[in-house]
Amino acid sequence: MPVPEETGRYRVVRRLGAGAFAVVWLARDERLHADVAIKVMADNWACRLDVRERFVEEARLLRRAHSEGVVQVFDIGDLPDGRPYFVMEYADRGTLEDLLTAGEAGVDEALRLTARAARGVAALHAAGILHRDVKPSNVLLSGRPHGRERVLIGDLGLAKDLAQASGFTVVAGSSGYMAPEQAQPPADGLDARADVYGLGAVLHHLLTGTVPGPPGKVLPVDELRPGVPAPVRDAVLRAMEPDRDRRWPSAAAFAEELERLREPAVGAGGRAEAPATAAGIGAGAEDGAGGEAGAAAVAAAAEPVPDAVAPPGPAPRAASGEPGRAGTAPTRTRRSKGLLVGAAVLVLGAVAAGTVWTTTSGNPGTDSGVERVTDATGRLSLEVPSAWAGQLAGSGWSPEAVGLDDGRRPALTVAGSVADWSDLEADVDGVFAGQVGADDDHVTALTGKVTKRRHPTCEDEGTSDYRDGAWRGTVHTWGSCGARDRVLKEVALTPVSEGSAPVFLQIRCDDEDGARRIARILRSVRATA
Repeated sequence: MPVPEETGRYRVVRRLGAGAFAVVWLARDERLHADVAIKVMADNWACRLDVRERFVEEARLLRRAHSEGVVQVFDIGDLPDGRPYFVMEYADRGTLEDLLTAGEAGVDEALRLTARAARGVAALHAAGILHRDVKPSNVLLSGRPHGRERVLIGDLGLAKDLAQASGFTVVAGSSGYMAPEQAQPPADGLDARADVYGLGAVLHHLLTGTVPGPPGKVLPVDELRPGVPAPVRDAVLRAMEPDRDRRWPSAAAFAEELERLREPAVGAGGRAEAPATAAGIGAGAEDGAGGEAGAAAVAAAAEPVPDAVAPPGPAPRAASGEPGRAGTAPTRTRRSKGLLVGAAVLVLGAVAAGTVWTTTSGNPGTDSGVERVTDATGRLSLEVPSAWAGQLAGSGWSPEAVGLDDGRRPALTVAGSVADWSDLEADVDGVFAGQVGADDDHVTALTGKVTKRRHPTCEDEGTSDYRDGAWRGTVHTWGSCGARDRVLKEVALTPVSEGSAPVFLQIRCDDEDGARRIARILRSVRATA
């Protein structure tokens, strides 16, 4: 999308970030002498009335919340080409996802930030709004006005009216942060406790530096980070209870518990912990202290993939964020990957952590037993057995998850349960496919990554070459994965002709008859550069 010089009365400065459905620009309100963030619908969705209405509804919901803890909307309009946009406050200190690039947070810092986020979520609930996608990239930090730090909830693209909760039938959320009832909505619908689960997952991530595992298989934070006080561990576990009746009853109740745990603030190992005062983080920032914060984006629509491939470490940077500039980094401890290997929550896959939805049977392939699934951009698609096509997450990924470039790329995950994709013990068949950069360096690096990858719980059956009319590549086979005799194929595909992009795939299935199905999947891949 070309850079517009103006959007409405606002002078565009630069792009902040992009997702599957929208682009966010930093702009200047020349009348009020203020920076703002402008979210503009992506032009490839301009003709979809349902997507347009959802985009406009996000602005309405943000406006309805009207809270210090929620991103504020100032204006809404249409571009000359008919695409809608809305103007909101600019979060100049980035997101919690940006903070996680430095490693896990100090215990007091994690409690403080999550408590503030919970207050923002509680404000949404008071306004009758269920967020449904609480995660670090949707929790923003602002130092305005007057240098006072605010923690803001943003990106209500999946939000719904709580009064209509009994009508939620489509799966929506982000892997690692999504409550189990969001994957299988109960008859009486969702309620505010779904967002409480997401808040607990945010705190878990801040404390451990890793994306939490699937519901019911989340490791206690003190197993990943020894020394976290037991009351903090218990608060996280209660927030992430698979049974919602055992969770904190509300976001406000969770916030109150986190605030109580901070009095007095106790750090890891039982020592009093001084909050960070630089880069706008910590108690000092609330009083206007701290270093200069870096500019960062308001999250657009889809977020990057958590690092669920190598030994879990800090999650990759949000595609729409920018690093901080001046000032000392927040107080954080980067834990060694070796420590986390023995307690790995996620040992497989680069699950697309964006919107998850149920598939329909409207896209049959050449026979009734095959479905063609497509990512949100329409640039990546493949065929899978219909029995695998229960849920689809197609909002993109960052190839940084496998040690490649950190740009935003099309990707999709299709499986019976996307939430269980990263668990090798789960009885799940499916495919992850993600594009990478098309230059020679990326192609060579992708092949090397696939060849050298390791999965200690599987049997390494070696690599082989692959070639058909459209693709050539390398296939790394892993056998005896999980509870059953299952096979995992990790594949680097390079296009034979121009116009297509290289693709990294993971395919999981029962070993019986797996070769035939996998060959068909690989032949069916379409990836427009």
